[in-house]
Amino acid sequence: MKFHKIKIGFICMFLLAGISCSKDFIEEQPRGQFLSENYYADKDQAFSALVGVYDVLRKNSGGFENMLTMMNAGSDDQVAGGGGASDGAGIQGFSNYTINETIMPGSFWNDYFQGVFRANILLQKLPDTEMDAALKARFTAETKTLRAFYYFNLLNLFRNIPLILEPLTANNMYAVEQATPEAVYAQIEKDLAEAIPALPITVPKSTEAGRLTKGVAQAILGKVFLYQKKNAQAAAQFAEVNGTPGGTSQYGYQLLPKFSDLWVTTNKFNSEFILEASHSSQGNSDWGWWGSARDEGNTVNVMVGPRSYSRPAGSTADDIPSGWSFNVFTQDFYDFMKDDPRFSATVLDLKALKAAGQVDYISGYQDSGYFLNKFLPRQSDVRTGGGALELNYKQNTPIIRLADTYLMEAEALGGTGARAQALLDAVRARVGLPSIPVSLAAIKDERRRELAGEGHRFFDLVRWGDAASKLASRGFKANKNEIFPIPARELDGTLLVQNPGY
Repeated sequence: MKFHKIKIGFICMFLLAGISCSKDFIEEQPRGQFLSENYYADKDQAFSALVGVYDVLRKNSGGFENMLTMMNAGSDDQVAGGGGASDGAGIQGFSNYTINETIMPGSFWNDYFQGVFRANILLQKLPDTEMDAALKARFTAETKTLRAFYYFNLLNLFRNIPLILEPLTANNMYAVEQATPEAVYAQIEKDLAEAIPALPITVPKSTEAGRLTKGVAQAILGKVFLYQKKNAQAAAQFAEVNGTPGGTSQYGYQLLPKFSDLWVTTNKFNSEFILEASHSSQGNSDWGWWGSARDEGNTVNVMVGPRSYSRPAGSTADDIPSGWSFNVFTQDFYDFMKDDPRFSATVLDLKALKAAGQVDYISGYQDSGYFLNKFLPRQSDVRTGGGALELNYKQNTPIIRLADTYLMEAEALGGTGARAQALLDAVRARVGLPSIPVSLAAIKDERRRELAGEGHRFFDLVRWGDAASKLASRGFKANKNEIFPIPARELDGTLLVQNPGY
């Protein structure tokens, strides 16, 4: 968000710690200017705390342990890659399904629960904050929407999680138990239903780009319904978001005419991005705080780049900064995608360019030569100021975008009927493809092509019940690998129980 640049004082130990149900968490000493008992006095302090709740959205593409590269690594379209079999034990373990509670990166639990705890504190304090009632209602709605989104991600990652709606204390944190997924889903639905009426229809991009609107909350709610197979309710929410397929919705959403424009670094907050993670090259992010949530750059950009990339004199290949070779595409995906109009914007075929003498690079682990072009930066994107160049890329990444909600609505409609056909047609027509008969199979294939490398494929396979068959060769075990193990540290001295099979 543009307003992400406003820095908050560290409010209390629950905001400062990388939230963990372990002893060192409650012994963390407060650091900074404010404690929770004397903060939130006015709208400025409340706004700073709200920015802190928003900040967890960076998990999509910030830090080494980000959602995009992690979830891509466990799909059938990509592998972990990187520098070797030990380059990131967690991402490698998920890619080959040897992941366990010891190597499971704790941040996927901690970061989202930190967002939940920040939201809980703000929701507790807002009633007593001196500020305009309408503004307070908006802050409350934004906070509830973010809490709902973080809980939704936690459900998809771990399924068996605690449901915590008030700030934890040293007296009750060890009594926390897991709730049923149904109870967590019910709270998510409640938060979103209460939030939607108080959110604005649109926001001024010049001053509030990235803040939540009704459309964002309804898109999240539609997804929440879809994942519970509440298809009629999901379709109704998506219809509000999507409007007439191919047109401009009531919230101003519209497919970009050119698919490749979605990945232009400067094309932030465009009409197709409903919810996005925002990054900046102005934070001077450096190695000393990389992954701590203080760094503001897009880490996916450097992670997916080729190693030691170079071009001989006279080459017409793109000028690309070198990277770490994570998330290369599989040969199977290449064969599936190669004739699609979206191929070149999605896949950079360095295998072919190297064979033609146009480029050279050092092969990384599991190298196929097929790199994720959506998130590959160009030299013009490289930071020229302070901080580490690798940590200061500024491309925003979509978390939910309109083509995604089009296809989810078509899925919720059962892959049949005139509206489902129109939704599928609109996605295909944008890239010059003809209409094909709508069906669930056609929608699945279209999602695989349209959303490749955006972190959705694994969750799609699990939702459809296709993960066991599509990922068997990778070591996927049904009734186990649909979710992650709970990190070992979270189980020590608590009432939490490890997920089945781990």
